[in-house]
Amino acid sequence: QVQLVESGGSLVQTGVSLRLVCAGSGRTFRNYGMAWFRQSPGQVREFVAPSRGTGTLHYADSVKGRFTISRDNTKTRLYLQMTKMKPEDAAVYFCAAGQPILSAMTDPRYWNYWGQGTQVTVSS
Repeated sequence: QVQLVESGGSLVQTGVSLRLVCAGSGRTFRNYGMAWFRQSPGQVREFVAPSRGTGTLHYADSVKGRFTISRDNTKTRLYLQMTKMKPEDAAVYFCAAGQPILSAMTDPRYWNYWGQGTQVTVSS
């Protein structure tokens, strides 16, 4: 079993930076790929970025150039560095663990484990 716990969400102003952290645990956790998703009220869960070692290639267009995903060397922490934040970035941010194929990576149904989410609010 894999457990994921996100933290770092906050109320911030437009233009500032914020870093989210996802702590993972479980016997097989290190074997899984990871990603960040976000969800606004009344909206579907939206893919943000994967930790695949492919740079920004697979990032959502809305966050390219502003967000950076990273994973620590022990593979127990996943980070999302968010810069130049906009009101439309406001959402509950979730980290996910799984092994989806590339073509299914942006679909939340293909990720096996989820954290409880952390709220990010951006004031204009």
